[in-house]
Amino acid sequence: MQMVAQNWLVYRLTRSEWLLGATGFCQQLPVFVLGPLGGLAADRYSRHRLVLLTQTLALVQALALAALTLTGQVQVWHVLALALTLGAINAFDMPGRQSLVIQMTGKDDLLNAISLNSAIFNAARVVGPAVAGVLVAGLGEGICFLLNALSFVAVIGGLLAMRLPPWERRAPEAPWARLKDGFRYAYHTRHIRLLLGLVATATIASMPAQILMPFFADAIFHRGSRGFGFLLGAIGIGAVVGTLVLARRSRTTGLTDVIFVSALSAGLGYVLFAVSPSFYISLAIAPVIGFSVMRQNASANTSIQVSIPDEYRGRIMALYSMMLVGMGPFGSLAAGALAERFGARITVLLGGLLCLAAATRFRLRCPRGGCEPS
Repeated sequence: MQMVAQNWLVYRLTRSEWLLGATGFCQQLPVFVLGPLGGLAADRYSRHRLVLLTQTLALVQALALAALTLTGQVQVWHVLALALTLGAINAFDMPGRQSLVIQMTGKDDLLNAISLNSAIFNAARVVGPAVAGVLVAGLGEGICFLLNALSFVAVIGGLLAMRLPPWERRAPEAPWARLKDGFRYAYHTRHIRLLLGLVATATIASMPAQILMPFFADAIFHRGSRGFGFLLGAIGIGAVVGTLVLARRSRTTGLTDVIFVSALSAGLGYVLFAVSPSFYISLAIAPVIGFSVMRQNASANTSIQVSIPDEYRGRIMALYSMMLVGMGPFGSLAAGALAERFGARITVLLGGLLCLAAATRFRLRCPRGGCEPS
């Protein structure tokens, strides 16, 4: 809901594709810049306490955005500054959360746990955007921000209720040496290096469709904030179905094939969305995009996690977060700039072609069965 309301608020205040891209840039750039420090923290301190701290800070950020909007004082620079703040929080939250999953489940249930977690996350993406579209149209963006702030009470309560094994503090080591060691491990482990490269390219390729969705909903299809919410909800439906299907797998072998097919179908989905002549055709294409993107991400996440030692987990998952989210700012800015010059349709089409190229390269470097984790 906050994502929909935030993008719509920027669009309403500015009618600028470039500023839509700048908003995404501000929220995602800190994940790229500060991600290594977040991974270092996740390997050095209790991941449970780290996530509890970041979620509390996210609650404060959401309350600030709600207060500014509900009092009518919000300006674009407020939104950009608070997006930057949330990005800094996420730089520490994402590797902490990703590393915490295996601590709760173990390797045997990791694929099912990650898939079910993705399904729950995307179920919220089905309900949230549709509800946000209605609330924004009727009550304004501030209500969405306030409801998001209140939701953190349940998140923090859930974290406090967890009973996990005591955190084992590792022997102290120079932070800079640990940081370099994490980068070195990722680079010299072939299947991790190739997976991170694919995730990074796919993230950049997805940004035009994500950032320009309000423009498609309003300026191209003339459906307003409700149409925007329905398009995002349709993507969420596809994502839920895709991750639930993936959760039925009982083994992690063959995931590279799933990753390749998912990246290929995501690229085709972006291309078809870019040339779609009507809102309803786009609404039918949106679930295919959600299905493909989430299967790719969940499979890549699992493939990486089952193959890395726990001592590297925080740092490697920070690199994964940097590729999945931190590369987004560059795609966001590029999407905004290209859309200003060539239009939204051409920009999304270029993203689809880039995704197809990335999938093809991944298959050539990882033939069937050739990149399974050791």
